[in-house]
Amino acid sequence: MRNIWTICRKELGGYFVSPIAYLLLTMFALIFGFFFWNILGYFVNEGMEMIMRGETVPMNLNEQIIRPLLSNVSVIGLFFIPMITMRLFAEEKRSGTIELLATSPIRDIEIILGKWLSAVILYSCLLLLTALNFGFLFLYGKPDWKPLLVGYLGLLLQGGLLLAVGTFISTLTKNQIIAGAATFGICLLLWVIEWVTGYESATWATVLAYFSVITHFDSFARGVIDSKDLVFYLTGIFLGLFATARSMESLRWRS
Repeated sequence: MRNIWTICRKELGGYFVSPIAYLLLTMFALIFGFFFWNILGYFVNEGMEMIMRGETVPMNLNEQIIRPLLSNVSVIGLFFIPMITMRLFAEEKRSGTIELLATSPIRDIEIILGKWLSAVILYSCLLLLTALNFGFLFLYGKPDWKPLLVGYLGLLLQGGLLLAVGTFISTLTKNQIIAGAATFGICLLLWVIEWVTGYESATWATVLAYFSVITHFDSFARGVIDSKDLVFYLTGIFLGLFATARSMESLRWRS
C-alpha cells in the first residue's frame, strides 16, 4: 500500500506542479458553470411563465436541474478524461523512464493502481467543483440530497471505468496525443454504442447497448443504486486495470 501511495503522490505532483491540473480544473469549472447557469435560467423562466398562466404544478429541482446537470457532467468528462490519462505511461515511455519503472522492485499492480488512483483523485477534484454550484440549490431551495449523492457515486464509477481504459491505452504508445485521441475515441464509442437500440431490437443490439456506460448511469442519475450497474462499472474497472497489467508485463519482459 505504501508503494501505491508513493506512485500516486508522484503522479499528483506531476499534475499540480505543472499547469495541467489547474487548466483542467479551470476549464471544467467554466464549462459546467455555463451549463448550470443556463439550466437554472431555463428553470426560473419556466416557473415565471407558469405563474403568469396561473398554473400551480409543482416544479422539481432534482428532476429538472440536478438530474440533467449530472448527465452534463458525464458528457464533459468524455473530453477531460483523455487529458488526465494520456500522460500516465506515455510520458514515461517518451522520457525513457519506463524501463527504470519496469525493472524496479515495485510490483506492476502497485504502479498501475498508483497511477490510476492519481487519475481518479484528479477527476474527483473536478467533480468536487460541481458541488459548489449545487450548493446554491441547497442554499435557496430544498432539493433531495440523497439522489445527488447517488448520482455522484455513478459519476465516480463511470469515470473510474473510463480512466482505467485510458490508463491501458497510455501503455500502448509513447505519444501523448495518440493516447489521448485513442482514449477519447474509445470513451465516445462506449457512450454512443447504445444508440443502436433506437432502430434495432435484435439480440446483438441489446448486447451492444449493455456495454454503453451511459445505459448504466441512468439509474444513478435517478438516485437509484442498481446492483447490475454497480457490477458493470466495477467489472469494467477490473478489466481495464487487468489489461494494463498485461501490457506492463510485456514491457517488463522487453526491458
